[in-house]
Amino acid sequence: MKPVAEMTLGELAAYVVGQLCQHGIEVVLTGGSCVSLYSDNRYQSFDLDLVERYRVERRKLTTTLAKIGFHPHERYFVHPDTPYFVEFPASPLAIGGEPMRDVAELVFPTGTLRLLTATDCVKDRLAHYYHWGDRQGLEQALLVAAHAEVDLNEIARWSAAEGMATEFGQISDELERAMNKLQ
Repeated sequence: MKPVAEMTLGELAAYVVGQLCQHGIEVVLTGGSCVSLYSDNRYQSFDLDLVERYRVERRKLTTTLAKIGFHPHERYFVHPDTPYFVEFPASPLAIGGEPMRDVAELVFPTGTLRLLTATDCVKDRLAHYYHWGDRQGLEQALLVAAHAEVDLNEIARWSAAEGMATEFGQISDELERAMNKLQ
């Protein structure tokens, strides 16, 4: 196994997710790390946001992560050999008001990583833009759309369900242009 200090973001995330899974803790990678993976690191994130599929006691997380060298520091888990840190945002696994249905998997030499689909990653970033006016969220959504296959119809449907059909209409051309870069 490659040393933690030499692992890429994806390799480390797959390793951590695999170790947690071996101890009965199912998690899915969300947030900026998904943007990094789907955009070939054109956006850099150093936190691994892992959302639990089923509620787990903090003590079990702490014990399991300690076995692979991660220790609690404030609300994060840090490892002395990597700049990446682990965080557990609140469950349930949802984007806006909708629970997650599908989860993607990427295989690395360190294990299989369960993460948001590219389409759900775009929706996750757009939720930040829609609900908090976070322009960086829109920029991240565009990066993912430019580098990964996403379902624009699903994003439009979800946007409408979030009460953001007008806002989606204002950015749909940008998303389509980004998607055309992929082709």
